[in-house]
Amino acid sequence: MTAPGELPRRRGSGSGTRAAVLAAALDACLVLAFVLIGRASHHESGGPAGFGRTAWPFLAGLAAGWLATRAWRRPVALLPAGAGIWLCTVAAGMALRAATGQGVAVAFAGVALAFIGLFLLGWRALAKRVLLSPTRNSRSGR
Repeated sequence: MTAPGELPRRRGSGSGTRAAVLAAALDACLVLAFVLIGRASHHESGGPAGFGRTAWPFLAGLAAGWLATRAWRRPVALLPAGAGIWLCTVAAGMALRAATGQGVAVAFAGVALAFIGLFLLGWRALAKRVLLSPTRNSRSGR
């Protein structure tokens, strides 16, 4: 039996590791999407270097959130993994931006908090709903 927010695992299959890798990759893609949308909406140039300069603090925060919450144990869980990753991503991202002389306006912090929260918690909420749906459970013989 799996705990809420945990993907079903078969002993020795590596599916838990696979789920954690997929979840981490999805989180990273969504953080990069946030950066891409933000830079595009402000018509920022700078090419790949500018994109990287904006993205790295949030990606570092994402990694810190994964480590702090040990999210690989239950990568789909909203608590503590999802919420911890979300808050670490934004807090560390803003702190690193401030430390490197990048902008940390209050409005930007609010937008980052909202969008990154929507992205990182949103996919987990959808996954949880799909994983716990009666239709899925009845097809798998549960």
